[in-house]
Amino acid sequence: MIEDTVARPPLGPPPVRFWPALDLKATEFDPVLEELMREGPVARIQLPHGEGWAWLVTRYEDVKAVTNDPRFSRAPVPGLAVTRLAPHFKPKPGSLAFAEPPDHNRLRRAIAPAFSARGVERLRERAREMLDGLVAKMLRDGPPADLIARVLGPFPTTVICELMGVPYADRERMSGWVHEILFPAKGAEATGRAKDEMYAWFAREIAARTADPGDGEDILSLLGAAVAAGDISAEEAVGLVGPVQIGGEAVTNNCGNMLYLLLTRERLRERLCEEPELRPRALDELLRYIPHRSSVGLARIALEDVEIGGARIAAGDAVYVSYLAANRDPEVFPDPERIDFDRVSNPHVSFGHGPHFCTGALLARMEIELLVETFLDRLPRLRLAVPAEEVPWRRSALIRGPEALPVTW
Repeated sequence: MIEDTVARPPLGPPPVRFWPALDLKATEFDPVLEELMREGPVARIQLPHGEGWAWLVTRYEDVKAVTNDPRFSRAPVPGLAVTRLAPHFKPKPGSLAFAEPPDHNRLRRAIAPAFSARGVERLRERAREMLDGLVAKMLRDGPPADLIARVLGPFPTTVICELMGVPYADRERMSGWVHEILFPAKGAEATGRAKDEMYAWFAREIAARTADPGDGEDILSLLGAAVAAGDISAEEAVGLVGPVQIGGEAVTNNCGNMLYLLLTRERLRERLCEEPELRPRALDELLRYIPHRSSVGLARIALEDVEIGGARIAAGDAVYVSYLAANRDPEVFPDPERIDFDRVSNPHVSFGHGPHFCTGALLARMEIELLVETFLDRLPRLRLAVPAEEVPWRRSALIRGPEALPVTW
């Protein structure tokens, strides 16, 4: 728990632990994070890039408290060389990830209609049609097939491009830029070039839609209208839209992890086929369990001295929270290493918590529902085409997931 005042001398700081970028296979839990969780609720870490060290908070209640406490802010992070996992760090003004209230609320309002329950449900049938088309083509071409290349990759890309308003002619190029950013195996220079090209494309599109806002409901049209109305600046609109596009493709990896688990743990799959009423609860359990990312995400900076879990966090210190660790906290999730579809209480934080709760959570949930439903109902004979240990996994990636998922039927 976070305390406003320190009633006892805080414990001495823990040693700084170097946390390399590990290439982990399957859904293995990060062994470094596991050790850090065992050592205490608050640790100190150094990541492969940036400078210095940062605090790491792993206990569920502490993670929720930090992410909802205005004394920890992301706003100063772009101006600092905080230790980090990503080799290239060049956030744009307007990024929701680094904005704090009231600016965060103002920026989020500009795109809120697209991500509302109504906006997402309006897209559901179109998304189902796109998914059905991808699956039908895969079945026509016959086995074997790479489920990532044929369905799990193109489906979320097509959905987020549809919601964004990216023209068909530019969608393949957009997917290429996002891939370079999320999987920076080619280094900082290639990642930086991809970001520059993607943001330049968005700047041109938003400028065109600002000049002629129209009444479109896609995100680029909403942003053009917001700029034209003076609600946000053109620079903010460009900074806002990039991370939304990138985040929209995380579904590929999340569903890749989920389907790998269902393909390699037959009893879990059988239960979802035999008891379809379990599916909503099962999806929450899979979301809790899967390793969404490598290491940690974005840091926050302490704006004043605060104590967390017996550690004194000084003003100016960088602080990371681990949602992966919070989702394995045994005080909240009994027997956290087990996938339990009968888990009644499941307040996972897979989509984050507090003001920076994932903007696209409802969209991601809808896509995951459609993909898992299709996998269970339309592809009942689907199975891995190679031994489980031969499935290739992403390397040097910010987001974890299978690089390919060879299947047959």
